[in-house]
Amino acid sequence: MKNILLGVTGGIAAYKAAEIARLFVKRHISVKVIMTKNARRFITPLTFQTLTKHKVYTDMFEDVFYEDVRHISLAKEAALALIAPATADIIGKLAGGIADDMLSAVVMAMAGKPVIICPAMNTAMWKNTIVQDNVEKLKNHGYTFVGPAEGELACGDTGSGALAEVNGIVNATLSLLEKSAADDR
Repeated sequence: MKNILLGVTGGIAAYKAAEIARLFVKRHISVKVIMTKNARRFITPLTFQTLTKHKVYTDMFEDVFYEDVRHISLAKEAALALIAPATADIIGKLAGGIADDMLSAVVMAMAGKPVIICPAMNTAMWKNTIVQDNVEKLKNHGYTFVGPAEGELACGDTGSGALAEVNGIVNATLSLLEKSAADDR
């Protein structure tokens, strides 16, 4: 069974990540979820734990004893990482090599493995030249981007910045998973 990591960050589109997780589980893909502190303000870990039947990781320094270094073992176990939704914050952290929470630390430890980023933010944020520079930097390092889509945003604006369609995200992830498996053979 393939194992993927689903990173969920703090944007209104976080609720759509539950459907993404459900669709992977339906396809017999093991999903381990890592949520940022702000993601938990939009959706609870219990939702993902119920859907995936796995512990949800939220804190690098939780008081649970593990036989391993958790952020390293999660990266080793996963075939790929998918961040959906991905805020400007996580894009900036990854582009800057910052690993100050569980999600960014695990992604930094996934060297050589595919990482898919699905941006979701206000159009003005998405078009910000700093965000665009960070996106280009990550693309140059091999990160894959799916979206954002054009549409009506939570704030009422219309434009680029909406999370890509869930089925499109799942299909892009499955394609990259298959390509990665073929490359490993």
